[in-house]
Amino acid sequence: MHTTPDPITRYFEDDGQIPNNPALPVVILKAALDPTLSPDEIHAIQRGNGWGGNWVWSVFDYHHWHPDAHEALCVASGEAELMLGGAGGEVFRVVAGDTLVLPAGTGHCRLSSSADFAVCGAYPKGQESYSTCRAGEGRARVAGIATVPLPDTDPVFGADGPLMRAWRG
Repeated sequence: MHTTPDPITRYFEDDGQIPNNPALPVVILKAALDPTLSPDEIHAIQRGNGWGGNWVWSVFDYHHWHPDAHEALCVASGEAELMLGGAGGEVFRVVAGDTLVLPAGTGHCRLSSSADFAVCGAYPKGQESYSTCRAGEGRARVAGIATVPLPDTDPVFGADGPLMRAWRG
């Protein structure tokens, strides 16, 4: 781990296709991890901080959201442009070592990426069996976003990490 970075936070409004999260911001931690860490090493950090359901892959190339889980995306390799917040949201360039934490309901989509782009995904304890909705789907599930429990820890920095300060004040 590097020095704890200052978080970049963004709130996104419901656009009629993606609900986003009215109460919690997206938290982006640039250079949160050593960019040379392997996916196994990243998963060990996530699991050590109580985040499970770990996987390694990319980000879907269509707008989608999770109604029942918060999601951590730690960039393990490569780089990408991700659209957060739905089609009218904001584009972020991410590189190996960056971490994004998306509160339940947040739209996300991969716009472009290098051939070696990979992320290590994880979810707070109890949220590992999450659902995925495409843009325009799942409107009946929007009310449940507010009931998704807050995590006990930041997926990279633990109980006193920047996520905890951003989400709990």
